[in-house]
Amino acid sequence: MGMTDTPAASLRLPSVDALLSCAPVQALAALHGRRPVLAAVRTLLDEARGSGVVFDEAALPDVLSSRLAARQAIGLKAVYNLTGTVLHTNLGRAPLADEAIQAMVAAAGASAVEFDLAKGRRGERDAHVERWLCELTGAEAALVVNNNASAVLLALNALANGKEVPVSRGELVEIGGAFRVPDVMRRAGVKLIEIGTTNRTHLKDYAEAIGPKTGALMIVHPSNYAIQGFTGKPAPAEIAAVAHEHGLPFIDDMGSGALIDMAALGLPAERTVQQALADGADIVTFSGDKLLGGPQSGLVVGRKDLVEKLRRNPLKRAMRLDKVMLAALEATLVLYDDPERAVQRIPSLRLLTRSAAEIRALAERLVPGFAAAVGDGFAVSVEDCQSQIGSGALPVDLIPSAALVARPVAAKGKGRALTRLAAALRGLPRPVVGRLADDALWLDLRCLEDKAGFAAQLKGLGL
Repeated sequence: MGMTDTPAASLRLPSVDALLSCAPVQALAALHGRRPVLAAVRTLLDEARGSGVVFDEAALPDVLSSRLAARQAIGLKAVYNLTGTVLHTNLGRAPLADEAIQAMVAAAGASAVEFDLAKGRRGERDAHVERWLCELTGAEAALVVNNNASAVLLALNALANGKEVPVSRGELVEIGGAFRVPDVMRRAGVKLIEIGTTNRTHLKDYAEAIGPKTGALMIVHPSNYAIQGFTGKPAPAEIAAVAHEHGLPFIDDMGSGALIDMAALGLPAERTVQQALADGADIVTFSGDKLLGGPQSGLVVGRKDLVEKLRRNPLKRAMRLDKVMLAALEATLVLYDDPERAVQRIPSLRLLTRSAAEIRALAERLVPGFAAAVGDGFAVSVEDCQSQIGSGALPVDLIPSAALVARPVAAKGKGRALTRLAAALRGLPRPVVGRLADDALWLDLRCLEDKAGFAAQLKGLGL
């Protein structure tokens, strides 16, 4: 630290003012701000007094620079997602298209978020995306909030506050962070009526649950799990018919919310928002940052009169999307004007449709550099693996992929060796996040597009 051992009584420390007046420290103050530099200088002087070491003024700028850089480093870093989960909730779900990023930057200053430029007066912030959502889905109206949980809560509160809403027991799911459908419903002011069983719910269960206090019928996407075996549930169109027969709105919480046919892209089939509306849903809610490939948001489409009730609800303002996210969402939706272009330009769709052969070829090219970086303590190979979509979208469906795999050569202490390797990769300038499984570190390359950047920083792995 630029200090040497000496008796505490013989310490001769410079004053704070003297240190702040030297040119290198003044340069740091111009870069980081005077207040944090002052605090760092005082901390160093206190440490010197307490430890009994000679203070080396010549080393001060380097010590201060290192501490200030660490203090002011941005914690929200871009990472290489090599976990094998494309829409990884903990890693920000869908990566955004370049068009969305450019739109965010353009909207970051003053922007017409709630101003109608044509009429010269206040406008509606959802108007920027509502026309696209209606055109792409065929809905009468649309609005957006900050995530799908908010969309569900808003819909229930606006349409069924103080009333009952029957939901199948097999759909009372818990999503990430211990958020549960029953809790959301309770916060929305509705009473949950559980119907059917975990594995089987019949149409008559919905019909028999309807009474004078019923406010709506709702189905919920199973999200991050699947029930298999002796199972059964009525088709959404059948539930919609029962709801409409009794004059009730039918809410379809779709979760992931695909706008294009996943099966046509060679992926597992998933109901689209258009299909949900065709099945008779009056309100459809879904996420913007899952299969849609946009920013975090909750999208609501459906009947105009019902959407307007949601729009007028006081909770809507508390859940509204900010200008930057609106810009990103609009730019993402514009790409869907040409579905073929959307698959190429929206990263999540592009990554999900990447062929296993292409990924394996990439892995083969990276093997030499990765093997050299991890050293002789690991055996490196290219192996087949299975990617998953993630974030509750098609939870049991896997996609063939390929990975760089590092296995410790020594049997003893292999767990510690893998932990050190994983930590070293996370410590790189752009952290690399893989997964540990089967006594090996796996780097699934499905989401790696920046081959050059990844390979270049491996030289600094420092194991």
